[in-house]
This record gives sequence, structure tokens and C-alpha cells, in this order.
Amino acid sequence: MTWLTTPAHHRWLESESARLLDFGRGSRHPRGGFGGVDAQGTLAEDADAELWITCRMTHCYALATLMGRPGSAALVDHGIDALRSRLRDDEHGGWFAAVGAEGPTDDSKQAYAHAFVVLAASSAAAAGRPEARDLLDEALEVIEKHFWDDDAQTTREDFSRDWEALEDYRGLNSTMHMVEAFIAAADVTGERVWLDRATRIVERVMYDLAPRHDWRLPEHFDSAGTVQLDYNADDPKHPFRPFGATIGHGFEWARLTVQLAVSLQQRGLGAPEWMVDSARALYDASARDGWTVDGQRGFVYTVDWEGQPVVRERMHWVSAEAIAAAAVLWRATKVPMYAENYQEWWDFVGDHHLDLKDGSWWHELDPHLQVAGTVWPGKVDLYHALQATLIPRLPVTPSLASSLAAGNLP
Repeated sequence: MTWLTTPAHHRWLESESARLLDFGRGSRHPRGGFGGVDAQGTLAEDADAELWITCRMTHCYALATLMGRPGSAALVDHGIDALRSRLRDDEHGGWFAAVGAEGPTDDSKQAYAHAFVVLAASSAAAAGRPEARDLLDEALEVIEKHFWDDDAQTTREDFSRDWEALEDYRGLNSTMHMVEAFIAAADVTGERVWLDRATRIVERVMYDLAPRHDWRLPEHFDSAGTVQLDYNADDPKHPFRPFGATIGHGFEWARLTVQLAVSLQQRGLGAPEWMVDSARALYDASARDGWTVDGQRGFVYTVDWEGQPVVRERMHWVSAEAIAAAAVLWRATKVPMYAENYQEWWDFVGDHHLDLKDGSWWHELDPHLQVAGTVWPGKVDLYHALQATLIPRLPVTPSLASSLAAGNLP
């Protein structure tokens, strides 16, 4: 037996899901939506409602609703209402990046955050919440009209409020979350087009880009698709666009690629053989470059193009994604190494990231494993940590909300 097949471990995962969800209630914004909380779970009185946080928390409480946690549905509806009103741009369409007491504080239309609108709406629709399916249809229409680039077979980045100005940048962070959103939308709508688009993106990233860079994924490009290897070299700790290869995203791409491959296979569409092989190669490189490479336990945040650590802080989400990728690859291949990694990495989280006093996980540790906040102060949301407690208990596919709705949680 491994932890992945041990009922007692699954019970611990269930208890950790509950602990996280209890903590996250404090992020509910009284004026609508959700905001980032501090280390004690308190939302500042002047906090903005942020689109990406609102969507992630709506997604999390949709999962909680499907898990049978009382009181969660009201939080889902709270998020959906904000996405249908306060955060929605009624004049130009799409959603504001952030709103304050007097209106938008960031009126840009961000690809990253819009991907999470699709994910939140998909999960809420799977949970049967009112207006969620209408929101999903609207979000997919916005993606289709503005963000999807059919010629390049990938997604565009950020726009001005009126959609007239497009940023001269494309990034794999937002693109990766579009893949996640497309898979979830395909599960809810039954529309193959979203799986086809996810496949086109994954083919470009995992079949072409990753092997050409020794499985260290470049994340930054100009609008023509030219790699920008020095992007943010002067701001290496950027929370969304750091310099170099991001270890956590390597694990995340590996997991999503396996999930997409199994989704295609289960629908009788056929998955290229390279998908799982590429996922394994990227996973191996992320573990090689990231885990305990500087004499201390944990995953570094980023490495340069020779694999040397750049930002050595330990982010909670990197460990969460490593755990999730190990669980998915073990389930898909049954290779013992993945189960061994899974246990080792949960042990690290248990020793260093869990805050058993105030709740949730410490989002950032310094290179000496002390609590820090240079990149991620506070405990912004539950998304990565909660999914790390759910993915090991569910089949590889369908996506989380659809899997819970299908009764796949033991």
C-alpha cells in the first residue's frame, strides 16, 4: 500500500480539505466577490474584490458544495453574483481585474483572470448553482471573441477595458490556466471544441517548446510568439511573471497534460503517445531542478536556463502542484517513484507549510524555511492547497467539479 491507496491518509486529506475551507470563509467581501486575506484570515476593510481571487474562491466553494459541506452554496452564489454584477463590465463586456468601493481599481481585461472565470463558472454549473451556466456561456463567448487566437492556436494576453489595446506579451501562465479551464468547460458543456483547443496549446508547449529547452519551460513571449528568455530578469520575484523557469508550473503542465490525455482517450478521440511521455519528462526536470537543490528541503521558486536556483523562497503552491502531479502520474502509470515523491512532499508540507494555529498554509517560506512574505504576503486563497487534498482522492478525469458531481469521491 501507498499513501495514495491508504484509507487513513484519505481521511487526513478530507480533514485538511475541511480545515482549509473553514479558513477561506474570511475572504468573502461584504460588497461582493472575494479578496485576499492576511495570515490570520482577515480581510482588510479597504480591500478590493479581485477577479482572480473571486473566481478561485467560487471554484473552491463549488467543490465544497459538491462535497456536501453545509453553507458552501451561499458562498458560490455570492461569487457568481459578483461576476454577474460588481466585477462585470456591462459597457464593454468581460470582467474588471479589481473593484473597490467606488468602482474599478484595475479595469484591464486579463487573460489569467478570465481563465478563472471559466473555471469558476464550470465548477458552479457542475454544482447546479443558479445562473452559473449562463455565466459559463458568457465567459466562453468572451474567450472566443477576444482571447482565442485561431491562427496561432493559443490565447492572447491582456487588453484595455475597451478591448482596443492588446499587450505586446504572451505568457504561459495564463495559457496554462486556459488549458485547465477548457478541460473543465468541456466536461460541463460536452463541447469537443474546448478539448481540441486545449490539445493545440499542449502540443505547442509540451511537444515543441519544452523539449527544445531541456524541459525548462520559457514562459514569456512577445505577441509574435518569440521567446523572451531575459524577461523580468530585473524583477525575478514577480508573482505572476517571474524570470526563468518556474518549478511549480512545470509540475502543473505535467499534470494537465496527463489529464488531457486521459480525457481524450475516454472520449474515444485518441491521445498522442508523446503526451504522457512529455509529462513524465517535465515532471522529472522540475523535480531535478527544484527539490532540495540548495542544501535545504523544499522546492525553489525559479531557476535559470542552466537549472541554477534564482529565487530560493519556498512557495506553498509549488509543493501543492508537485503533490498533485505525483498523484496523477502515479494513477496513470503506477510507477512507484511517484508514490514515493508524493509521500516525501506531503511530509515537507506537514512539517513547514501547515499553519495549525491560525489555519490554512503559510504561502511563502524563506530559503531557511522561516515564514516570509516577499512574493506572497498573507494567505491569499485556497485554490492550490485545496486541490492538492482532492486530486489524490479522485480519478485522473473528469475535472474536479465534474468528478465530484459524478459521485467519484470515495
